Amino acid sequence: MGRHEQREQLFKLLFRVEFNSPDDMPEQVKLFFQDDEIQYTEVAMEAIQGKFAGIQEKLSEIDGMLNEKAEGWNVARMGKVELTVLRIAVYEMIFDEDIPETVAINEAIEIAKQYGQSASGGFVNAVLAKFVNKQEM
Repeated sequence: MGRHEQREQLFKLLFRVEFNSPDDMPEQVKLFFQDDEIQYTEVAMEAIQGKFAGIQEKLSEIDGMLNEKAEGWNVARMGKVELTVLRIAVYEMIFDEDIPETVAINEAIEIAKQYGQSASGGFVNAVLAKFVNKQEM
């Protein structure tokens, strides 16, 4: 399973956060990895779980950053698909030194286009552009 597929599975797992209580999430994670349709390697499972735990740990901080950068929007008003994609991308851009910003942005846009509405990719791109370090441009 490549990184894109891992990120897509992370998106599906993190999406559950919006519909389950924090107390239910350990069971949801367990059920997620018991899916018979996908065979996870140990490496892929560890990568997905590690990034999921990291996002969970930084969730309020990430949401605060999104509220600050997304002018006219806040996380309560965002679509669940877009919010989940943005949380992953912001985590990768700010807290994961192994992922270049451009990769995080491109992957987020692709997942938003695949799972969201027609304007989701553009919305995600616009929000994430505000996180790009202007000194690198």
